[in-house]
Amino acid sequence: MGYGFTQNEFEADVIVVNTCAVREHAEMRVLGNVGALNHTKKAKPEQIIAVCGCMVQQEHMTEKIKKSYPIVDLVFGPHELWRFPELLLDVMTRHKRVFATARDDGAVTEGIPLRRDGKVKAWLSIMYGCNNFCTYCIVPYVRGRERSRLPEDILAEARQLVAAGYKDITLLGQNVNSYGKDLDSETDFADLIRMVNDIPGDFLIRFMTSHPKDATEKLFRTMAECEKCAHQLHLPVQAGNDRILKAMNRHYDREKYLTQVQLARQYMPDLVLTTDIIVGFPGETEEEFEETISLCEEVRFDAMFTFIYSKRVGTPAASMPDPFTREEKQKHFDRLTEVANRISGEKHAAYIGTHQRVLIDGETGRDEYNLSARTNGGRLVHLKGEAELIGQFRNVVITGGNTWALYGEVE
Repeated sequence: MGYGFTQNEFEADVIVVNTCAVREHAEMRVLGNVGALNHTKKAKPEQIIAVCGCMVQQEHMTEKIKKSYPIVDLVFGPHELWRFPELLLDVMTRHKRVFATARDDGAVTEGIPLRRDGKVKAWLSIMYGCNNFCTYCIVPYVRGRERSRLPEDILAEARQLVAAGYKDITLLGQNVNSYGKDLDSETDFADLIRMVNDIPGDFLIRFMTSHPKDATEKLFRTMAECEKCAHQLHLPVQAGNDRILKAMNRHYDREKYLTQVQLARQYMPDLVLTTDIIVGFPGETEEEFEETISLCEEVRFDAMFTFIYSKRVGTPAASMPDPFTREEKQKHFDRLTEVANRISGEKHAAYIGTHQRVLIDGETGRDEYNLSARTNGGRLVHLKGEAELIGQFRNVVITGGNTWALYGEVE
């Protein structure tokens, strides 16, 4: 439509605020940022302000914006992204506010032009939506049911990415292990990995996120056998106690999860395993939290993404009794992060002196260790070198490490 980009909100003709609904903190930040745009709208009354994404797919948030944020001209949910130019034109010509957030599972739209940031890493959506309905999660309500893209469309995009020089391709879905279940095709996610792996070129395949209830031996075997598939697995456990897992509607128990981890490591002894954990799910007791700690000590995740439970309006967990205070949950959270940081630091210390093949993917902005890279398992490595190395695979020796990163030298 002839628009360019600006980082100056006072210069912009159109401002688009993209949103997340997974946690309350993100929504509060959105509302704060939108409110601050009062100044830009006053300075430039013809400016169009749009708010899109998952947050506005919730009816109560759309109503809040409609009543309390009159500066917002356009609101649209994830299913309407492909209509953005049409909706924008509607605002421009009718000079009325447009709200496009009807409840809908959405369609799989193909052929939409993409503008990617960077030239090294690419994210490739293979499916949309989620069928799992974990009791704490708003995602199925805002993203709709699972819809898989056709394998041929995914492969065509993957070939384009490889031809354009991308070296690190991440296959994306709310639950990639469910890929293909809604198609008239026998292709499952493991089959899709093999198909992408067969594309000629030197590149890495990553994916996220896997649901433990659907992670199979076939997937682990495929990861081990496909030379381009990174030995990296993000497998969210969320909790280590069976009662909590059942209350979360996760469809697996502690024993099944531990069995999966053991099986995955049998196929890939060098597997880098990461996870998500929610602290303070409604009614979680001290003893139940301790089971999460013991699971973390047993599995020894390379990294953990930890969250304090965030109530989401409209989810079953939002109405569950929750007698514990925020302060009590914070203590558990702090304890968990201490365990996570200690194990991560110990894991990183074991890398020192080893030789790793890494993909150099960017600059750090620092004088010392000015380049960033990733190992096959996705561990961050800081290096020294020329910017011309960006986009190249190189062998490095790891010379140091801390909780969050490794340090190395190009060989």
